[in-house]
Amino acid sequence: MKVIVTRWVWGLALLGAVATAQATDTQLRHALGRALDAPRPATDRFAQQVWFQDYVGRLRPFVDSPQRRRRLTRMVLAEAQRAKVAPGLVFAVIEVESDFNRFALSYAGARGLMQVMPFWQEKIGRPEDNLFHSRTNLRYGCTILNHYLDREDGDILNALAAYNGSSGRTVYPEKIYRAYRQRWREE
Repeated sequence: MKVIVTRWVWGLALLGAVATAQATDTQLRHALGRALDAPRPATDRFAQQVWFQDYVGRLRPFVDSPQRRRRLTRMVLAEAQRAKVAPGLVFAVIEVESDFNRFALSYAGARGLMQVMPFWQEKIGRPEDNLFHSRTNLRYGCTILNHYLDREDGDILNALAAYNGSSGRTVYPEKIYRAYRQRWREE
């Protein structure tokens, strides 16, 4: 039987945990499918407005257009809340992964703001999803990030390494965590 190991579980395969990786892959595939169809969560309007104004200001060095800053902040807040991920961590991933370019395309084929790999579209049966569409990309990225945070018991560095497919290496997760601590973490 030939086992195809995805970029997401590459580090686990190296550790000889192919069975665990396949189970994890299945769980994540189901979580993505549910997340793409889930309704928006209810929020506290006052807390949301305070957070919103703060993060719109933090985006100023990265996004020129005030309208685009507001739109992106709304989307990140909604998708991060839906996936139960810290919005600041999502902003840090976006900063490092795509530099806030929704049309970013990596040499490995990862797409959009959160650099989501297109194989996820096929795995969940939604090949028509456009990963360059910001809300779609954020929905996928936040759900995947939440999955890895859960799998790694909240260990941000290990979760970020798994998200990027660089498990066992620290350069990538440390770069995102540094951005998170310096610019995006909520006080």
